[in-house]
Amino acid sequence: MYAIGIDIGGTKIAGALVSAEGQIVRELKVPTPASDPDAIADAVVALVEELANGVEVAAAGIAAAGFIDADRSIIRYAPNLSWRNEPFKAKLTSRLTMPVFIDNDANAAGWAEYRFGAGAGVQHMIMLTIGTGVGGAVIVDGHMLRGGFGIAAELGHINMVPDGVLCGCGQKGCLESYGSGTALLKAAKDLAASGEPRAARLAELEQEAGTLTGAEVYRAILEHDPGALALLDDLGSMLGRAVASLVAVLDPELVVIGGGVSAAGDLLLEPIRKAYLKHLPARGFRPELRIEAAQLVNDAGVVGAADLARIELVNE
Repeated sequence: MYAIGIDIGGTKIAGALVSAEGQIVRELKVPTPASDPDAIADAVVALVEELANGVEVAAAGIAAAGFIDADRSIIRYAPNLSWRNEPFKAKLTSRLTMPVFIDNDANAAGWAEYRFGAGAGVQHMIMLTIGTGVGGAVIVDGHMLRGGFGIAAELGHINMVPDGVLCGCGQKGCLESYGSGTALLKAAKDLAASGEPRAARLAELEQEAGTLTGAEVYRAILEHDPGALALLDDLGSMLGRAVASLVAVLDPELVVIGGGVSAAGDLLLEPIRKAYLKHLPARGFRPELRIEAAQLVNDAGVVGAADLARIELVNE
Protein backbone atom coordinates (compact mmCIF):
# COMPACT_ATOMS: atom_id res chain seq x y z
CA MET A 1 0.00 0.00 0.00
CA TYR A 2 1.14 3.54 -0.73
CA ALA A 3 2.19 6.16 1.79
CA ILE A 4 2.69 9.87 1.27
CA GLY A 5 5.90 11.65 2.21
CA ILE A 6 6.10 15.42 2.67
CA ASP A 7 9.42 17.24 3.14
CA ILE A 8 9.07 20.83 4.39
CA GLY A 9 12.07 22.99 3.59
CA GLY A 10 12.78 26.66 4.07
CA THR A 11 11.97 27.51 0.44
CA LYS A 12 9.88 24.61 -0.88
CA ILE A 13 7.60 21.81 0.26
CA ALA A 14 8.08 18.56 -1.65
CA GLY A 15 5.53 15.76 -1.61
CA ALA A 16 5.44 12.27 -3.08
CA LEU A 17 3.30 9.18 -3.27
CA VAL A 18 5.68 6.35 -2.34
CA SER A 19 5.41 2.58 -2.70
CA ALA A 20 6.37 0.10 0.02
CA GLU A 21 9.58 -0.51 -1.95
CA GLY A 22 10.58 3.16 -1.69
CA GLN A 23 9.69 4.05 -5.28
CA ILE A 24 8.18 7.46 -6.02
CA VAL A 25 4.96 7.09 -8.00
CA ARG A 26 3.82 10.71 -8.06
CA GLU A 27 5.42 13.94 -6.82
CA LEU A 28 4.58 17.61 -6.37
CA LYS A 29 6.35 20.73 -5.09
CA VAL A 30 5.10 24.11 -3.88
CA PRO A 31 6.82 27.17 -2.35
CA THR A 32 7.02 27.28 1.45
CA PRO A 33 5.08 30.14 3.10
CA ALA A 34 7.82 30.20 5.71
CA SER A 35 6.53 33.07 7.85
CA ASP A 36 3.00 31.72 8.37
CA PRO A 37 2.48 28.42 10.31
CA ASP A 38 -1.18 28.18 9.30
CA ALA A 39 -0.32 28.68 5.63
CA ILE A 40 2.29 25.89 5.88
CA ALA A 41 -0.39 23.57 7.27
CA ASP A 42 -2.74 24.58 4.45
CA ALA A 43 -0.09 23.82 1.85
CA VAL A 44 0.69 20.41 3.37
CA VAL A 45 -2.98 19.43 3.53
CA ALA A 46 -3.48 20.44 -0.12
CA LEU A 47 -0.44 18.43 -1.22
CA VAL A 48 -1.52 15.32 0.68
CA GLU A 49 -5.04 15.49 -0.72
CA GLU A 50 -3.81 15.93 -4.28
CA LEU A 51 -1.26 13.11 -3.99
CA ALA A 52 -3.88 10.78 -2.48
CA ASN A 53 -6.45 11.44 -5.16
CA GLY A 54 -7.67 8.18 -6.71
CA VAL A 55 -5.42 5.80 -4.74
CA GLU A 56 -5.52 4.02 -1.39
CA VAL A 57 -3.04 5.57 1.04
CA ALA A 58 -2.07 4.03 4.39
CA ALA A 59 -0.61 7.13 6.06
CA ALA A 60 1.17 10.43 5.53
CA GLY A 61 4.62 11.18 6.92
CA ILE A 62 5.70 14.79 7.34
CA ALA A 63 9.40 15.66 7.59
CA ALA A 64 10.35 19.08 8.93
CA ALA A 65 13.57 20.77 10.01
CA GLY A 66 13.37 21.41 13.73
CA PHE A 67 13.16 19.95 17.23
CA ILE A 68 10.20 17.59 17.44
CA ASP A 69 8.95 16.29 20.78
CA ALA A 70 9.12 12.66 21.90
CA ASP A 71 5.49 12.05 20.89
CA ARG A 72 6.32 13.47 17.44
CA SER A 73 3.35 15.79 17.54
CA ILE A 74 4.73 19.23 18.46
CA ILE A 75 7.51 21.07 16.63
CA ARG A 76 9.28 22.75 19.52
CA TYR A 77 11.62 24.93 17.50
CA ALA A 78 12.54 25.37 13.85
CA PRO A 79 15.36 27.86 13.19
CA ASN A 80 14.45 28.60 9.57
CA LEU A 81 10.66 28.52 9.88
CA SER A 82 8.23 30.30 12.17
CA TRP A 83 7.43 27.29 14.38
CA ARG A 84 7.67 27.66 18.15
CA ASN A 85 5.85 24.93 20.11
CA GLU A 86 3.68 24.36 17.05
CA PRO A 87 1.01 21.61 17.46
CA PHE A 88 1.54 20.58 13.87
CA LYS A 89 0.26 17.02 14.01
CA ALA A 90 -3.04 18.12 15.54
CA LYS A 91 -3.48 20.76 12.85
CA LEU A 92 -3.07 18.16 10.13
CA THR A 93 -5.00 15.25 11.64
CA SER A 94 -8.03 17.48 12.19
CA ARG A 95 -8.22 18.03 8.43
CA LEU A 96 -6.99 14.77 6.89
CA THR A 97 -8.74 11.41 6.82
CA MET A 98 -5.57 9.29 7.00
CA PRO A 99 -3.12 8.80 9.92
CA VAL A 100 -0.40 11.45 10.03
CA PHE A 101 3.10 11.17 11.53
CA ILE A 102 5.74 13.87 11.76
CA ASP A 103 9.50 13.56 12.04
CA ASN A 104 12.71 15.51 11.73
CA ASP A 105 13.81 15.99 8.12
CA ALA A 106 17.32 14.64 8.65
CA ASN A 107 15.88 11.58 10.38
CA ALA A 108 13.66 11.00 7.37
CA ALA A 109 16.56 11.38 4.93
CA GLY A 110 18.77 9.10 7.01
CA TRP A 111 16.07 6.46 7.24
CA ALA A 112 15.58 6.51 3.47
CA GLU A 113 19.31 5.96 2.91
CA TYR A 114 19.33 3.17 5.50
CA ARG A 115 16.36 1.38 3.95
CA PHE A 116 16.77 2.02 0.24
CA GLY A 117 20.08 3.76 -0.44
CA ALA A 118 23.71 3.79 0.63
CA GLY A 119 22.96 2.19 4.00
CA ALA A 120 21.30 -0.95 2.69
CA GLY A 121 22.76 -3.98 4.48
CA VAL A 122 24.13 -2.23 7.58
CA GLN A 123 22.58 -2.03 11.05
CA HIS A 124 24.53 0.89 12.52
CA MET A 125 24.71 4.10 10.49
CA ILE A 126 25.12 7.85 10.80
CA MET A 127 23.93 10.33 8.20
CA LEU A 128 25.12 13.92 7.96
CA THR A 129 23.18 16.27 5.69
CA ILE A 130 25.37 19.16 4.58
CA GLY A 131 23.20 21.99 3.30
CA THR A 132 22.06 25.31 4.73
CA GLY A 133 22.87 23.74 8.10
CA VAL A 134 24.18 20.37 9.21
CA GLY A 135 21.52 17.78 10.01
CA GLY A 136 22.01 14.34 11.42
CA ALA A 137 20.41 10.93 11.80
CA VAL A 138 21.62 7.93 13.76
CA ILE A 139 20.52 4.34 13.16
CA VAL A 140 21.39 1.93 15.98
CA ASP A 141 20.77 -1.79 15.55
CA GLY A 142 18.27 -1.07 12.80
CA HIS A 143 16.31 1.51 14.80
CA MET A 144 16.21 5.28 14.64
CA LEU A 145 17.88 6.88 17.66
CA ARG A 146 15.42 9.45 19.01
CA GLY A 147 16.56 10.10 22.58
CA GLY A 148 14.65 10.71 25.77
CA PHE A 149 13.02 13.93 24.56
CA GLY A 150 12.75 13.06 20.86
CA ILE A 151 15.49 15.37 19.60
CA ALA A 152 18.56 13.12 19.43
CA ALA A 153 21.07 13.31 16.55
CA GLU A 154 21.21 17.10 16.23
CA LEU A 155 24.75 16.48 15.05
CA GLY A 156 25.19 19.94 13.60
CA HIS A 157 25.23 21.31 17.13
CA ILE A 158 28.07 19.33 18.62
CA ASN A 159 30.74 21.76 19.80
CA MET A 160 33.85 21.81 17.63
CA VAL A 161 35.51 25.15 18.45
CA PRO A 162 35.21 26.45 22.04
CA ASP A 163 34.06 30.10 21.96
CA GLY A 164 33.96 29.92 18.18
CA VAL A 165 31.52 31.37 15.66
CA LEU A 166 28.03 32.12 16.96
CA CYS A 167 25.50 29.55 15.73
CA GLY A 168 21.79 30.04 15.10
CA CYS A 169 21.08 27.81 18.08
CA GLY A 170 22.58 30.44 20.38
CA GLN A 171 25.82 28.61 21.17
CA LYS A 172 29.30 29.22 19.80
CA GLY A 173 31.51 26.84 17.86
CA CYS A 174 28.91 24.35 16.57
CA LEU A 175 29.79 22.06 13.68
CA GLU A 176 27.07 23.77 11.64
CA SER A 177 28.98 27.05 11.80
CA TYR A 178 32.00 25.46 10.13
CA GLY A 179 30.77 22.44 8.16
CA SER A 180 27.63 23.64 6.35
CA GLY A 181 26.93 25.06 2.91
CA THR A 182 26.24 28.40 4.60
CA ALA A 183 29.68 28.30 6.21
CA LEU A 184 31.29 27.42 2.87
CA LEU A 185 29.59 30.35 1.14
CA LYS A 186 30.64 32.76 3.89
CA ALA A 187 34.24 31.56 3.66
CA ALA A 188 34.12 31.98 -0.13
CA LYS A 189 32.84 35.54 0.16
CA ASP A 190 35.54 36.38 2.68
CA LEU A 191 38.20 34.90 0.43
CA ALA A 192 36.88 36.70 -2.66
CA ALA A 193 37.09 40.01 -0.80
CA SER A 194 40.60 39.32 0.52
CA GLY A 195 42.52 40.15 -2.63
CA GLU A 196 44.70 37.07 -2.20
CA PRO A 197 46.02 35.47 -5.41
CA ARG A 198 44.09 32.25 -4.72
CA ALA A 199 40.87 34.30 -4.53
CA ALA A 200 41.07 35.46 -8.16
CA ARG A 201 38.55 33.02 -9.66
CA LEU A 202 35.98 33.48 -6.90
CA ALA A 203 36.31 37.26 -7.20
CA GLU A 204 35.84 36.98 -10.98
CA LEU A 205 32.71 34.85 -10.57
CA GLU A 206 31.35 37.28 -8.01
CA GLN A 207 31.83 40.17 -10.42
CA GLU A 208 30.15 38.26 -13.25
CA ALA A 209 27.11 37.28 -11.16
CA GLY A 210 26.81 40.48 -9.17
CA THR A 211 26.95 38.49 -5.95
CA LEU A 212 28.56 35.25 -4.89
CA THR A 213 26.09 32.42 -4.33
CA GLY A 214 26.38 28.68 -3.83
CA ALA A 215 26.08 28.18 -7.58
CA GLU A 216 29.25 30.19 -8.28
CA VAL A 217 31.16 28.46 -5.50
CA TYR A 218 30.09 25.06 -6.86
CA ARG A 219 31.18 26.13 -10.34
CA ALA A 220 34.61 27.07 -9.00
CA ILE A 221 34.85 23.72 -7.23
CA LEU A 222 34.02 21.84 -10.43
CA GLU A 223 36.69 23.88 -12.21
CA HIS A 224 39.15 22.69 -9.54
CA ASP A 225 39.90 26.28 -8.61
CA PRO A 226 42.61 26.12 -5.91
CA GLY A 227 40.93 28.68 -3.67
CA ALA A 228 37.53 26.99 -3.74
CA LEU A 229 39.05 23.55 -3.26
CA ALA A 230 41.01 24.78 -0.25
CA LEU A 231 37.77 26.00 1.35
CA LEU A 232 36.06 22.69 0.61
CA ASP A 233 39.02 20.86 2.11
CA ASP A 234 38.71 22.94 5.29
CA LEU A 235 35.01 22.13 5.49
CA GLY A 236 35.62 18.43 4.90
CA SER A 237 38.35 18.36 7.51
CA MET A 238 35.99 19.79 10.13
CA LEU A 239 33.37 17.19 9.22
CA GLY A 240 35.94 14.39 9.38
CA ARG A 241 37.01 15.48 12.86
CA ALA A 242 33.37 15.39 13.93
CA VAL A 243 32.92 11.91 12.46
CA ALA A 244 35.93 10.63 14.44
CA SER A 245 34.38 11.93 17.67
CA LEU A 246 31.00 10.42 16.83
CA VAL A 247 32.65 7.07 16.12
CA ALA A 248 34.03 7.02 19.66
CA VAL A 249 30.47 7.21 21.00
CA LEU A 250 28.35 5.35 18.45
CA ASP A 251 30.68 2.92 16.63
CA PRO A 252 28.76 2.92 13.32
CA GLU A 253 29.59 0.80 10.29
CA LEU A 254 28.88 3.57 7.82
CA VAL A 255 28.61 7.35 7.60
CA VAL A 256 26.49 8.69 4.74
CA ILE A 257 27.04 12.27 3.55
CA GLY A 258 24.02 13.95 1.98
CA GLY A 259 22.64 17.43 1.41
CA GLY A 260 23.40 19.95 -1.31
CA VAL A 261 27.14 20.20 -0.65
CA SER A 262 27.51 16.44 -1.15
CA ALA A 263 27.12 17.09 -4.90
CA ALA A 264 30.87 17.80 -4.81
CA GLY A 265 31.37 14.02 -4.49
CA ASP A 266 34.88 12.80 -3.74
CA LEU A 267 36.15 16.38 -3.63
CA LEU A 268 34.27 16.59 -0.31
CA LEU A 269 34.43 12.95 0.76
CA GLU A 270 38.21 12.62 0.53
CA PRO A 271 39.04 15.38 3.05
CA ILE A 272 36.34 13.96 5.34
CA ARG A 273 37.89 10.48 5.13
CA LYS A 274 41.41 11.84 5.62
CA ALA A 275 40.49 13.87 8.73
CA TYR A 276 38.43 11.01 10.14
CA LEU A 277 41.44 8.68 9.98
CA LYS A 278 43.77 11.33 11.37
CA HIS A 279 41.57 11.86 14.46
CA LEU A 280 40.23 8.32 14.90
CA PRO A 281 40.82 7.12 18.49
CA ALA A 282 42.98 3.97 18.70
CA ARG A 283 43.50 3.89 14.95
CA GLY A 284 45.01 0.59 13.88
CA PHE A 285 43.32 -1.30 16.69
CA ARG A 286 39.69 -0.98 15.60
CA PRO A 287 37.72 -1.46 12.36
CA GLU A 288 37.47 1.57 10.11
CA LEU A 289 34.04 2.56 8.86
CA ARG A 290 33.04 3.54 5.34
CA ILE A 291 32.16 7.13 4.43
CA GLU A 292 29.94 7.25 1.35
CA ALA A 293 27.78 9.75 -0.55
CA ALA A 294 24.01 9.57 -0.24
CA GLN A 295 22.28 7.84 -3.13
CA LEU A 296 18.72 9.19 -2.94
CA VAL A 297 19.84 12.84 -2.81
CA ASN A 298 16.77 15.13 -3.14
CA ASP A 299 14.26 12.29 -2.84
CA ALA A 300 15.49 11.06 0.55
CA GLY A 301 13.23 13.29 2.66
CA VAL A 302 9.93 12.28 1.06
CA VAL A 303 10.86 8.61 0.74
CA GLY A 304 12.01 8.39 4.35
CA ALA A 305 9.00 10.28 5.69
CA ALA A 306 6.63 7.95 3.85
CA ASP A 307 8.41 4.80 5.02
CA LEU A 308 8.59 5.96 8.64
CA ALA A 309 4.85 6.71 8.55
CA ARG A 310 4.12 3.25 7.22
CA ILE A 311 6.22 1.68 9.99
CA GLU A 312 4.64 3.83 12.72
CA LEU A 313 1.20 2.82 11.51
CA VAL A 314 2.05 -0.87 11.87
CA ASN A 315 3.54 -0.31 15.35
CA GLU A 316 0.61 1.66 16.75
